[in-house]
Amino acid sequence: MEVSIETTGGLQRRLKIAVAAESFEERINERLKETSQRVKLDGFRPGKVPFKEVRRRFGGSVRQEVAQEMIQSSYMDALQQEELDPAGSPALDVINMDVGADLEFTATFEVFPKFDISDLSQVSIKRPEGVVKNEDLDGMVERLRQERKHFHEVERPADVGDRLTVDFEGTIAGELFEGGEAEGVAFIVGEGQMIEGIDAGVRGMNDGESKQIPVTFPDEYQDEKLQGKEAVFDLTVTKIEAPHLPDLDEKFFSSFGIEEGGEEAFRDQVRENMERDLKVAVGGQVKRQVLDGLSEIHEFQLPQSLVDRESETLRTQMLQQLRIDPSSEKPELPADLFSGEAEKRVRIGLVVNRIVETCDLKVDEDRVRERVDELSKPYDQPEQIVNWYYSNETQLRQIQLSVLEDQVVDHVLEAAKVEVVESDYDDILSGRATAPEPIESNRVDGTEGRTEDSTEEM
Repeated sequence: MEVSIETTGGLQRRLKIAVAAESFEERINERLKETSQRVKLDGFRPGKVPFKEVRRRFGGSVRQEVAQEMIQSSYMDALQQEELDPAGSPALDVINMDVGADLEFTATFEVFPKFDISDLSQVSIKRPEGVVKNEDLDGMVERLRQERKHFHEVERPADVGDRLTVDFEGTIAGELFEGGEAEGVAFIVGEGQMIEGIDAGVRGMNDGESKQIPVTFPDEYQDEKLQGKEAVFDLTVTKIEAPHLPDLDEKFFSSFGIEEGGEEAFRDQVRENMERDLKVAVGGQVKRQVLDGLSEIHEFQLPQSLVDRESETLRTQMLQQLRIDPSSEKPELPADLFSGEAEKRVRIGLVVNRIVETCDLKVDEDRVRERVDELSKPYDQPEQIVNWYYSNETQLRQIQLSVLEDQVVDHVLEAAKVEVVESDYDDILSGRATAPEPIESNRVDGTEGRTEDSTEEM
């Protein structure tokens, strides 16, 4: 086998490979002989078809078949011989596969970039710290009650928080407009479920009362034809329902799986869940900053094939979020909508892999088991879920890769500049604790957080 390599630009390489005619024809003849033993043709006994007839009938298709096999195998051999690491599948082009001639073809592909790991002390991290306070717990209990509130009909004027059922007919310049008429529409007053004019106009109305309410559709209204238009709605209230929060009683606790221990046990479970959410939020925000930091301090050329593949993944995810079938006719989405994020993800992936290789990191199986136990904990029979993970190679591999990425994050944190930011539960969960500061800031002393710089101890 003869191999020549050409750099066609950047990370792209082209291999020209020639397999000796003797080897190529020998493999074809072997395949034709195998064919002659099993082929059935009219007028010939099984296994007695003349070789010449077999070649005449099947020579072309067998040549194609053998060529494809030898192209694949010789391409892999060439990669090993030239010590090349392709970043994607090659574009294969046959140059010659004629009878008596060498099998010649080219393989064009991109290789992974070679780069060194930058100084990890350039990565800066904000690590939020906080605890679940009693007022946080009280607020969460109240939110849980709000989530389970029910409504009952009342005879009094409508107020904020009530659920109203209304009939309405809207006109613009005295004319009905499409979508402006409906019956039995229910909404909660004060929660922005209706446009502002209607939401404000129904307050104080009684059951059975009718009223004309002037409104102005917002400039960003979903129906472009109505944006900024002034309208009048003839509206009638047909039902007023007041909210009722469930009592903190055994029935309420039971809905969360608490059968014993009453309110104390319920609050303990809620606090435990909040503390777990807090831990996950802190870990996730720190990890995001580490990965973003790795992307920022490394600059190298990316394989376009990987970027294109990641862009397509992001595009498919967006279509799924929009509930559009990815297999159907897809709407036009500009490529640059995904290219920036795709390039960032590819760069992060390559840097993480290089750190794993350079530092010879191995998956910590104890952490894998902890992760599996944590994922299995919410189920009634967690041991069965644990067994399922360990019997499912694909699922287990995903957890192992996630754990390995966490180990890379820990490695980076040993060198990174880490600022501890004291914060509260809500700000940590919402991400406000680590959000970038505004460009214009009144703070001049820079003393909001304390810095842990592990490089000072090295």
